[in-house]
Amino acid sequence: MQAWLAGYITWTLATLLLGTVVIMGYLTFNTLFLIWLERKVSGHIQRRYGPMEVGPHGALQTVADMLKLLGKQLLTPVAVDRFVYVLAPLLIFLPTLCVASLIPVSGAEAFAQMPYGLIVIIALSGFTVIAIFMAGWSSNNKYAVLGGMRSVSQVIAYEIPILLAALSVVMLAGSMNLREIVAAQARGVPYLLVQPVAALLYFIGITAETNRAPFDIPEAESELVGGFHTEYSGMRFALFFFAEYTNMLVLGALGATLFLGGWLGPWLPGPAWLLLKAYALVFVMMWMRWTFPRLRFDQLMTLAWKLLIPVALVNLVVTALLVPRAG
Repeated sequence: MQAWLAGYITWTLATLLLGTVVIMGYLTFNTLFLIWLERKVSGHIQRRYGPMEVGPHGALQTVADMLKLLGKQLLTPVAVDRFVYVLAPLLIFLPTLCVASLIPVSGAEAFAQMPYGLIVIIALSGFTVIAIFMAGWSSNNKYAVLGGMRSVSQVIAYEIPILLAALSVVMLAGSMNLREIVAAQARGVPYLLVQPVAALLYFIGITAETNRAPFDIPEAESELVGGFHTEYSGMRFALFFFAEYTNMLVLGALGATLFLGGWLGPWLPGPAWLLLKAYALVFVMMWMRWTFPRLRFDQLMTLAWKLLIPVALVNLVVTALLVPRAG
Protein backbone atom coordinates (compact mmCIF):
# COMPACT_ATOMS: atom_id res chain seq x y z
CA MET A 1 0.00 0.00 0.00
CA GLN A 2 2.78 2.38 0.94
CA ALA A 3 4.67 1.54 -2.25
CA TRP A 4 1.55 2.21 -4.34
CA LEU A 5 1.01 5.55 -2.58
CA ALA A 6 4.65 6.54 -3.02
CA GLY A 7 4.46 5.67 -6.71
CA TYR A 8 1.27 7.70 -7.13
CA ILE A 9 2.79 10.73 -5.40
CA THR A 10 5.95 10.44 -7.49
CA TRP A 11 3.93 10.22 -10.72
CA THR A 12 1.75 13.18 -9.68
CA LEU A 13 4.76 15.33 -8.82
CA ALA A 14 6.47 14.38 -12.08
CA THR A 15 3.34 15.31 -14.04
CA LEU A 16 3.06 18.65 -12.24
CA LEU A 17 6.73 19.39 -12.81
CA LEU A 18 6.55 18.49 -16.50
CA GLY A 19 3.40 20.57 -16.98
CA THR A 20 4.97 23.55 -15.23
CA VAL A 21 8.11 23.32 -17.37
CA VAL A 22 6.04 23.11 -20.58
CA ILE A 23 3.87 26.09 -19.60
CA MET A 24 6.89 28.18 -18.54
CA GLY A 25 8.73 27.30 -21.75
CA TYR A 26 5.83 28.32 -23.96
CA LEU A 27 5.16 31.51 -22.00
CA THR A 28 8.82 32.48 -22.37
CA PHE A 29 8.60 31.93 -26.13
CA ASN A 30 5.32 33.87 -26.14
CA THR A 31 6.96 36.87 -24.45
CA LEU A 32 9.79 36.98 -26.97
CA PHE A 33 7.33 36.60 -29.85
CA LEU A 34 4.91 39.28 -28.62
CA ILE A 35 7.66 41.84 -28.01
CA TRP A 36 8.89 41.26 -31.57
CA LEU A 37 5.33 41.39 -32.91
CA GLU A 38 4.57 44.64 -31.10
CA ARG A 39 7.68 46.29 -32.49
CA LYS A 40 6.77 45.15 -36.00
CA VAL A 41 3.12 46.20 -35.63
CA SER A 42 4.09 49.62 -34.31
CA GLY A 43 6.62 49.98 -37.10
CA HIS A 44 4.13 49.21 -39.86
CA ILE A 45 1.47 51.47 -38.32
CA GLN A 46 4.04 54.29 -38.35
CA ARG A 47 5.16 53.38 -41.90
CA ARG A 48 8.55 52.01 -40.97
CA TYR A 49 10.00 48.50 -40.87
CA GLY A 50 10.71 47.87 -37.20
CA PRO A 51 13.61 45.57 -36.24
CA MET A 52 15.26 44.06 -39.34
CA GLU A 53 18.91 43.37 -38.54
CA VAL A 54 19.02 40.36 -36.18
CA GLY A 55 17.55 37.27 -37.84
CA PRO A 56 15.00 37.19 -40.67
CA HIS A 57 12.84 40.32 -40.38
CA GLY A 58 14.38 40.95 -36.96
CA ALA A 59 12.86 37.77 -35.50
CA LEU A 60 15.85 37.24 -33.20
CA GLN A 61 16.02 40.83 -31.97
CA THR A 62 14.17 40.05 -28.75
CA VAL A 63 16.51 37.10 -28.11
CA ALA A 64 19.44 39.50 -28.43
CA ASP A 65 17.73 41.94 -26.07
CA MET A 66 17.16 39.16 -23.53
CA LEU A 67 20.83 38.16 -23.68
CA LYS A 68 21.76 41.80 -23.18
CA LEU A 69 19.56 42.03 -20.08
CA LEU A 70 21.03 38.77 -18.76
CA GLY A 71 24.48 40.34 -18.96
CA LYS A 72 23.53 43.53 -17.17
CA GLN A 73 24.41 44.12 -13.55
CA LEU A 74 21.54 43.89 -11.05
CA LEU A 75 21.77 47.27 -9.36
CA THR A 76 20.00 47.71 -6.03
CA PRO A 77 19.56 51.32 -4.83
CA VAL A 78 20.72 52.03 -1.29
CA ALA A 79 17.43 53.26 0.18
CA VAL A 80 15.13 50.43 -0.98
CA ASP A 81 13.42 47.81 1.17
CA ARG A 82 15.74 45.12 -0.14
CA PHE A 83 13.66 42.01 0.64
CA VAL A 84 10.43 43.34 -0.89
CA TYR A 85 12.34 44.97 -3.75
CA VAL A 86 13.87 41.64 -4.79
CA LEU A 87 10.70 39.64 -4.12
CA ALA A 88 8.32 41.77 -6.24
CA PRO A 89 9.61 40.82 -9.73
CA LEU A 90 9.71 37.16 -8.70
CA LEU A 91 6.09 37.20 -7.53
CA ILE A 92 4.54 39.16 -10.37
CA PHE A 93 4.22 36.29 -12.86
CA LEU A 94 3.11 33.57 -10.41
CA PRO A 95 -0.63 34.47 -10.56
CA THR A 96 -0.47 34.53 -14.35
CA LEU A 97 1.22 31.12 -14.39
CA CYS A 98 -1.57 29.74 -12.18
CA VAL A 99 -4.23 31.23 -14.47
CA ALA A 100 -2.54 29.75 -17.55
CA SER A 101 -2.77 26.29 -15.99
CA LEU A 102 -6.54 26.66 -15.44
CA ILE A 103 -7.57 27.54 -19.01
CA PRO A 104 -8.57 24.44 -21.04
CA VAL A 105 -6.90 24.35 -24.44
CA SER A 106 -9.09 21.60 -25.88
CA GLY A 107 -11.99 19.33 -25.00
CA ALA A 108 -9.63 17.32 -22.81
CA GLU A 109 -8.97 18.22 -19.20
CA ALA A 110 -7.03 21.38 -18.44
CA PHE A 111 -3.69 21.11 -16.64
CA ALA A 112 -5.53 22.03 -13.42
CA GLN A 113 -9.32 21.66 -13.66
CA MET A 114 -11.73 23.36 -11.25
CA PRO A 115 -15.55 23.36 -11.27
CA TYR A 116 -15.56 27.08 -10.44
CA GLY A 117 -12.51 27.86 -12.51
CA LEU A 118 -13.80 31.15 -13.93
CA ILE A 119 -14.10 32.84 -10.52
CA VAL A 120 -10.67 31.53 -9.48
CA ILE A 121 -9.12 32.84 -12.71
CA ILE A 122 -10.62 36.31 -12.34
CA ALA A 123 -9.51 36.45 -8.70
CA LEU A 124 -5.96 35.35 -9.52
CA SER A 125 -5.64 37.75 -12.47
CA GLY A 126 -5.96 40.69 -10.08
CA PHE A 127 -3.15 39.48 -7.82
CA THR A 128 -0.40 40.82 -10.08
CA VAL A 129 -1.20 44.31 -8.81
CA ILE A 130 0.08 43.28 -5.36
CA ALA A 131 3.55 42.65 -6.79
CA ILE A 132 3.35 45.92 -8.74
CA PHE A 133 2.53 47.85 -5.56
CA MET A 134 5.32 46.01 -3.71
CA ALA A 135 7.76 47.07 -6.44
CA GLY A 136 6.67 50.70 -6.31
CA TRP A 137 6.56 50.97 -2.52
CA SER A 138 9.85 49.19 -1.85
CA SER A 139 11.76 51.29 -4.41
CA ASN A 140 11.59 54.38 -2.15
CA ASN A 141 11.06 56.51 -5.26
CA LYS A 142 8.19 58.97 -5.55
CA TYR A 143 7.52 58.09 -9.19
CA ALA A 144 7.51 54.37 -8.43
CA VAL A 145 5.15 54.83 -5.46
CA LEU A 146 2.75 56.90 -7.58
CA GLY A 147 2.85 54.23 -10.29
CA GLY A 148 2.07 51.49 -7.78
CA MET A 149 -0.81 53.44 -6.24
CA ARG A 150 -2.27 54.18 -9.67
CA SER A 151 -2.06 50.52 -10.60
CA VAL A 152 -3.97 49.45 -7.47
CA SER A 153 -6.81 51.92 -8.05
CA GLN A 154 -6.94 51.01 -11.74
CA VAL A 155 -7.23 47.27 -11.13
CA ILE A 156 -9.89 47.76 -8.45
CA ALA A 157 -11.96 49.87 -10.85
CA TYR A 158 -11.63 47.70 -13.97
CA GLU A 159 -11.86 44.30 -12.27
CA ILE A 160 -15.54 45.04 -11.61
CA PRO A 161 -16.68 45.30 -15.27
CA ILE A 162 -14.58 42.22 -16.10
CA LEU A 163 -16.37 40.23 -13.41
CA LEU A 164 -19.82 41.53 -14.40
CA ALA A 165 -19.17 40.73 -18.06
CA ALA A 166 -18.07 37.21 -17.12
CA LEU A 167 -21.19 36.74 -14.98
CA SER A 168 -23.33 37.54 -18.02
CA VAL A 169 -21.69 34.61 -19.79
CA VAL A 170 -22.18 32.40 -16.71
CA MET A 171 -25.91 33.16 -16.81
CA LEU A 172 -26.13 32.08 -20.44
CA ALA A 173 -24.08 28.90 -19.99
CA GLY A 174 -25.43 28.01 -16.56
CA SER A 175 -21.96 27.10 -15.34
CA MET A 176 -18.67 28.57 -14.13
CA ASN A 177 -16.72 25.68 -15.63
CA LEU A 178 -14.86 26.89 -18.73
CA ARG A 179 -15.27 23.57 -20.54
CA GLU A 180 -19.04 23.73 -20.08
CA ILE A 181 -19.09 27.36 -21.26
CA VAL A 182 -17.37 26.31 -24.49
CA ALA A 183 -19.73 23.33 -24.82
CA ALA A 184 -22.71 25.69 -24.51
CA GLN A 185 -21.32 27.78 -27.38
CA ALA A 186 -20.84 24.61 -29.43
CA ARG A 187 -24.58 23.95 -29.14
CA GLY A 188 -25.43 27.48 -30.32
CA VAL A 189 -23.35 30.45 -31.41
CA PRO A 190 -20.30 32.20 -29.92
CA TYR A 191 -21.33 34.47 -27.07
CA LEU A 192 -19.75 37.42 -28.88
CA LEU A 193 -22.90 37.47 -31.03
CA VAL A 194 -25.22 37.09 -28.04
CA GLN A 195 -23.34 39.34 -25.60
CA PRO A 196 -21.48 41.99 -27.64
CA VAL A 197 -21.74 44.53 -24.81
CA ALA A 198 -20.21 42.11 -22.31
CA ALA A 199 -17.45 41.24 -24.79
CA LEU A 200 -16.60 44.94 -25.26
CA LEU A 201 -16.62 45.55 -21.50
CA TYR A 202 -14.37 42.53 -20.94
CA PHE A 203 -11.90 43.64 -23.61
CA ILE A 204 -11.66 47.20 -22.26
CA GLY A 205 -11.25 45.80 -18.75
CA ILE A 206 -8.39 43.44 -19.58
CA THR A 207 -6.65 46.17 -21.58
CA ALA A 208 -6.71 48.35 -18.48
CA GLU A 209 -5.78 45.51 -16.14
CA THR A 210 -2.66 44.71 -18.16
CA ASN A 211 -1.65 48.41 -18.09
CA ARG A 212 -1.78 48.68 -21.86
CA ALA A 213 -2.22 51.97 -23.71
CA PRO A 214 -4.39 54.02 -23.55
CA PHE A 215 -4.63 52.81 -19.93
CA ASP A 216 -0.88 52.72 -19.18
CA ILE A 217 -1.16 55.32 -16.42
CA PRO A 218 0.96 53.38 -13.86
CA GLU A 219 4.05 53.60 -16.08
CA ALA A 220 3.39 56.80 -18.04
CA GLU A 221 6.87 57.84 -19.20
CA SER A 222 5.95 61.50 -19.65
CA GLU A 223 4.79 61.76 -16.02
CA LEU A 224 6.43 59.01 -13.97
CA VAL A 225 9.70 58.26 -15.83
CA GLY A 226 9.13 54.49 -15.74
CA GLY A 227 6.46 54.16 -13.10
CA PHE A 228 6.64 51.29 -10.65
CA HIS A 229 9.73 49.73 -12.30
CA THR A 230 11.80 52.94 -12.45
CA GLU A 231 14.47 51.60 -10.07
CA TYR A 232 14.78 48.14 -11.66
CA SER A 233 17.43 46.96 -14.11
CA GLY A 234 18.64 43.78 -15.76
CA MET A 235 16.54 40.63 -15.50
CA ARG A 236 14.50 42.06 -12.64
CA PHE A 237 13.30 44.68 -15.10
CA ALA A 238 12.72 42.00 -17.75
CA LEU A 239 10.47 39.99 -15.42
CA PHE A 240 7.93 42.82 -15.40
CA PHE A 241 7.72 42.66 -19.19
CA PHE A 242 7.48 38.88 -19.02
CA ALA A 243 4.48 39.23 -16.72
CA GLU A 244 2.82 41.91 -18.86
CA TYR A 245 2.96 40.00 -22.14
CA THR A 246 2.08 36.71 -20.48
CA ASN A 247 -0.94 38.34 -18.87
CA MET A 248 -2.01 39.68 -22.26
CA LEU A 249 -2.01 36.19 -23.76
CA VAL A 250 -3.69 34.52 -20.78
CA LEU A 251 -6.50 37.08 -20.52
CA GLY A 252 -6.85 36.98 -24.30
CA ALA A 253 -7.22 33.19 -24.11
CA LEU A 254 -9.84 33.61 -21.38
CA GLY A 255 -11.71 36.10 -23.58
CA ALA A 256 -11.55 33.68 -26.49
CA THR A 257 -12.97 30.96 -24.23
CA LEU A 258 -15.82 33.13 -22.96
CA PHE A 259 -16.88 34.88 -26.17
CA LEU A 260 -15.27 33.22 -29.21
CA GLY A 261 -15.90 29.53 -28.59
CA GLY A 262 -12.49 28.70 -27.16
CA TRP A 263 -10.92 25.81 -29.03
CA LEU A 264 -13.92 25.28 -31.36
CA GLY A 265 -13.23 25.54 -35.08
CA PRO A 266 -12.85 23.47 -38.26
CA TRP A 267 -9.78 21.68 -39.63
CA LEU A 268 -7.16 22.87 -37.12
CA PRO A 269 -6.57 21.25 -33.71
CA GLY A 270 -8.34 22.81 -30.74
CA PRO A 271 -5.24 24.39 -29.13
CA ALA A 272 -4.36 26.07 -32.44
CA TRP A 273 -7.81 27.67 -32.65
CA LEU A 274 -7.60 28.90 -29.06
CA LEU A 275 -4.20 30.47 -29.64
CA LEU A 276 -5.29 32.08 -32.92
CA LYS A 277 -8.27 33.70 -31.22
CA ALA A 278 -6.17 34.78 -28.23
CA TYR A 279 -3.47 36.30 -30.44
CA ALA A 280 -6.15 38.13 -32.43
CA LEU A 281 -7.28 39.86 -29.22
CA VAL A 282 -3.66 40.61 -28.30
CA PHE A 283 -3.13 42.14 -31.76
CA VAL A 284 -6.08 44.48 -31.19
CA MET A 285 -4.52 45.55 -27.87
CA MET A 286 -1.32 46.42 -29.72
CA TRP A 287 -3.28 48.24 -32.39
CA MET A 288 -5.03 50.35 -29.73
CA ARG A 289 -1.67 51.49 -28.36
CA TRP A 290 -0.92 53.39 -31.55
CA THR A 291 -4.49 54.55 -32.17
CA PHE A 292 -5.70 56.20 -28.96
CA PRO A 293 -3.90 58.79 -26.79
CA ARG A 294 -3.21 58.02 -23.15
CA LEU A 295 -6.05 58.96 -20.80
CA ARG A 296 -5.56 61.23 -17.81
CA PHE A 297 -5.99 59.55 -14.45
CA ASP A 298 -9.30 61.30 -13.76
CA GLN A 299 -10.58 60.25 -17.20
CA LEU A 300 -9.51 56.68 -16.49
CA MET A 301 -11.48 56.53 -13.25
CA THR A 302 -14.48 58.32 -14.74
CA LEU A 303 -14.63 55.82 -17.60
CA ALA A 304 -14.68 52.89 -15.18
CA TRP A 305 -16.98 54.12 -12.41
CA LYS A 306 -19.40 56.29 -14.38
CA LEU A 307 -19.67 54.39 -17.67
CA LEU A 308 -18.37 50.82 -17.74
CA ILE A 309 -19.68 49.64 -14.37
CA PRO A 310 -23.21 51.07 -14.84
CA VAL A 311 -23.39 49.62 -18.36
CA ALA A 312 -22.15 46.26 -17.07
CA LEU A 313 -24.81 46.25 -14.33
CA VAL A 314 -27.59 47.10 -16.80
CA ASN A 315 -26.34 44.38 -19.17
CA LEU A 316 -26.31 41.86 -16.30
CA VAL A 317 -29.88 42.74 -15.28
CA VAL A 318 -31.13 42.52 -18.88
CA THR A 319 -29.41 39.15 -19.28
CA ALA A 320 -30.99 37.90 -16.05
CA LEU A 321 -34.43 38.92 -17.33
CA LEU A 322 -34.02 37.42 -20.80
CA VAL A 323 -32.30 34.11 -19.96
CA PRO A 324 -35.40 32.44 -18.40
CA ARG A 325 -37.48 33.38 -21.45
CA ALA A 326 -34.84 32.03 -23.83
CA GLY A 327 -34.75 28.80 -21.82
